[in-house]
Amino acid sequence: MKTIKIAGVPEHFNLPWHLCIENKEFETEGINLEWTDVPEGTGKLCQMLRNDETDIAVILTEGIIKDIVAGNPSKIVQVYVESPLIWGIHVDAKSKYKTLSDLENKKVAISRIGSGSQLMAYVNAGNLGWNPENLKFEIVNTIDGAVEALSNGTADYFMWERFMTKPLVDAGIFRKIGECPTPWPCFVIAVRNEILENHFEIIEKILKIINQKTAHFKQIENIGIMLATRYNQQETDILEWLSLTEWSQEQLTPETLNKVQNQLLELGLIDKKSNFAEIAIS
Repeated sequence: MKTIKIAGVPEHFNLPWHLCIENKEFETEGINLEWTDVPEGTGKLCQMLRNDETDIAVILTEGIIKDIVAGNPSKIVQVYVESPLIWGIHVDAKSKYKTLSDLENKKVAISRIGSGSQLMAYVNAGNLGWNPENLKFEIVNTIDGAVEALSNGTADYFMWERFMTKPLVDAGIFRKIGECPTPWPCFVIAVRNEILENHFEIIEKILKIINQKTAHFKQIENIGIMLATRYNQQETDILEWLSLTEWSQEQLTPETLNKVQNQLLELGLIDKKSNFAEIAIS
């Protein structure tokens, strides 16, 4: 039995992995897949790959591309979720901010440096014509940290996946004043180069199993109820999210990589572009 470590955010996108683990689908192939929940998100996941704390990360596309360009010794082996991530733009429910224009030059709560919440703040600024050099950040680590920062005024707004934050909106803690979808597939699967070099056949088996699960995930009986229960969501919200979400069983394309790198370069988040072979397998 070969142990492989995998990490990802504790969000509904990753239920297919948990179902495969619970059903011992990896074990039947001689693989002990150890999952770690990482609520801090992409910045922490990049760090874990660099520090050999995980072998695989299910991670935001723009975040891992930026980090591989910066020297993370990993490669993208596949797109995991093809559809965009819809980032909700949230303020404290009692705040004076009513529109996106009210947030220009205000402080953004982010999980950590290099996180999706930071990168998408730059994308949002670019979309709205704001000067990205004026962005200011408050590191809050988790959603709970963001709640605290927005309520005590150490940060002004917070960007996070809109369905995962909707319970906070429903509870009157956050108010959502806008959205910012990623202009590319939102999640990819990244693997440390050392693992690819020494255990490629095991990674192929893992991908085959998860792809079989995601291809039929929406057809699982009572999947809406299961998701709503596990992730503290209203079933109506989960069904809307399911209708908008498309998993992928395909590899990253050069066109998508080029689009992400061009955006990162334009926003000053990378200082050079890397070629496809340095970032992904084909």
